[in-house]
This record gives sequence, structure tokens and C-alpha cells, in this order.
Amino acid sequence: MAPPRLLTFSTLFPNAERPNHGIFVENRLRHLLATGEAVATVLAPVPYFPFASRYFGDWARHARVSGRETRHGLAIHHPRYPVLPRVGMSVAPWLLYRASLPLARRLMAEQTFDLIDAHYVYPDGVAAVWLGAALGLPVVITARGSDVTQLPDYAVPRRLIRMALGRAAGVIGVSEALRARVVELGADPARAVTLRNGIDTAMFHPPADRDAARAALGLTRPALISVGGLIPRKRHHLTIDAMRLLPGMELLIVGEGPERPALQARIDAAGLSDRVRLLGPVPHAALPACYGAADASVLASSREGWANVLLESMACGTPVIASDIPGNPEVVRAPQAGLILRANTAEGIAEAARALFADPPDRAATRRYAEAFGWEETSRGQLALFRRVLGLMPWPADAGADPGRSAPAT
Repeated sequence: MAPPRLLTFSTLFPNAERPNHGIFVENRLRHLLATGEAVATVLAPVPYFPFASRYFGDWARHARVSGRETRHGLAIHHPRYPVLPRVGMSVAPWLLYRASLPLARRLMAEQTFDLIDAHYVYPDGVAAVWLGAALGLPVVITARGSDVTQLPDYAVPRRLIRMALGRAAGVIGVSEALRARVVELGADPARAVTLRNGIDTAMFHPPADRDAARAALGLTRPALISVGGLIPRKRHHLTIDAMRLLPGMELLIVGEGPERPALQARIDAAGLSDRVRLLGPVPHAALPACYGAADASVLASSREGWANVLLESMACGTPVIASDIPGNPEVVRAPQAGLILRANTAEGIAEAARALFADPPDRAATRRYAEAFGWEETSRGQLALFRRVLGLMPWPADAGADPGRSAPAT
């Protein structure tokens, strides 16, 4: 059976200027390709911006991205698409489609593709469905979170999302909650599956010398860590506020984003600067040492699809404290994994931290729990879905069955 030839399409893909951007998309694709049973070329559009000078801040990074690059032996193409203020949300799929189509056609003239593997339903999945119609290719779309939990609240995106999900040859939700949501929005239940993200347990593992890892970060007390962009939905402010109720602990926040000045001001105003630190962005390869040095990892988000940071932390032996939102209880399913908040508040975080520290799970058991979430079953599930879309395998009788979601509860 010839391996499926994929045109992977997503604005959420790392590049030389933003190496952690959409790393979860790259990781899933890399593990799929490592099976040797699929091949891929990546079309990863970036916003157009005319000036590369660092004076223009984060936008200038888009201008510095080359049109083509290679990452991990994978060819990645970066067409530019315009981003329009104010009206951008409604017209984004069309602008993305029109900017990507010429390059997609050139790639099709040079090589053969069997299907489009699109990530994030809006605007990417919508544009991918139009590309598929223009190129004569079936499209599989992966829903990852706010693309189907938040954006359908807006009239134009909702109509386009429903159109794309209805026309897609296959749809993947990275959690059971997201699969249910895409079906609710119009995806064919028989062609919508749950395929969770996995964890690279070779990269994420406990530090060989945990004391040295703690010393390198200047940790002298029981420590919490929170990893994620400094944006409103990550709700880092709740974790900072919880530290006022946890006087014997310290907190590290890893990530960058527009909320950094406000979060630093909050830390300073609360007199927590000696116990709460914003570390800024940390290279992906350096994250394991950060997780491993901490005693617990906090994710206070208001929305997630499948939060990779939870599994990354557990794989490093560090249990988690996670908000009670769809998706998180599918990851945190046993005491050795950590706790789900009873209340998504600063007080709830403090209560969970005290409970976890009073009876902490064995770190080796936490690591073993994470090991059940490797990428192998997810890759098998993807290959099965792609082959069914291409008519190489029959569709299962139990619609929506997920060969890659199972994990032991103990």
C-alpha cells in the first residue's frame, strides 16, 4: 500500500523566527512521518508585513520568515497572506485561500498529493476546503480548541465553519469534547474521530539531577510552574493571585505575550516579586528541565482543546493542577496525574495546591502515567483515517471509534 502523500496546511506551524509557534502541529506530523507510512510537504502561510526591522516588534518577525525552509528534513513553504484590521475575522479564510492557491498549484505541478491535511478549523480549515475543491483533493481537518469552541459564536465564522466541516472528507478532534462539538457544528459523525495529541517521552523526561535543575532556576521553596502564552485565556492572573494564599511557595511562569506588562504589574502590586517570576519564552528543548524542577504544574486556562503542557509536565514527573474545562479531565484521569480544580478561581488553585502538596503522588508514577500517551496510537489512527478517506480501507461500523485515545485510568 503506497503511503498517503499529504499537503499539510496550517498557519499554526513553527518557523525560524517563531520556533515554538504551533509546535504541536509539527510534533504530530513528525511522529506520523517517522512511521515511514506517509510523506508530506507543508504549506504554512504567514501574515504579510512589509518591514523586517526589529523596531516593528513581533510583526516584523513575519517579514523575516523565508519563503521556504527545511525543518527536521521536512520542506516547508511560507506564502504571505494579508491580515486586515477590524474586518479581518470575516474575510481571513478567503484571503488565506487566495494567497495560498498559486503556490499550492505550483507544488501540485511538481509533485503528487493525495489529500490536504489541515489544522485549525477557522480560518485554515475553511481555506483548505476551498483549496481542495480547486485542486481536486479531499480534505481532513483537525479541530484544536477555540476554532470550534469560541469562533462559532460569530455569525460569519459560524457559517463558514459549518460549511467546511460539512464538506470535509474527515474531521479529527483532539479530545472527545471537541469531536462532539464538530459533530454538533455539522461534521459527519461517521467521519469524525477523536485522536488525542501525544507526548514525546524521549524529549520530556525527569531531569537526571533534579537538585541541579532547581538550583539553575534559583528555586529554594516548593515551586509551581505555569507554561503558556501570556494571553487572557491562559488566566495566569489567577495563578498569580493564588500565590498570595500560598506564602511558602514560589511560581515560575514560562511564556511570552501581550499580557506581560499587566502580569508584571500585578506581581509587583501584590508584593510577590520575590516569589513569582516571568521567565519569558523558553526553547522547547529546555522545557523539560523547567517542568522537572517544579513540584506541580498549573494550567488555569478558560479554554483548551487538548493541553499538551499537562502531558509534558507529567512526563517530567511533575503532577498537574488543571482547570475544570472540557478536555482537561480527559488528560488528568488518575491521582498520580494530579488534580482538576473544584473551582476555576485563585482560591481553587490555592486549595488544590495545598491538597496536592499534602499528599503528593510519586514522581515515578506520574511519569509512568504519561508514558501511556505516546504518539504511536495517534499516528496509527491518522493513517487509518487517511486511508479510509482515500478508499484504501473500509470505514468502521462503530462511527467515531478512536484507535488513539485510550490510556489507563490508574
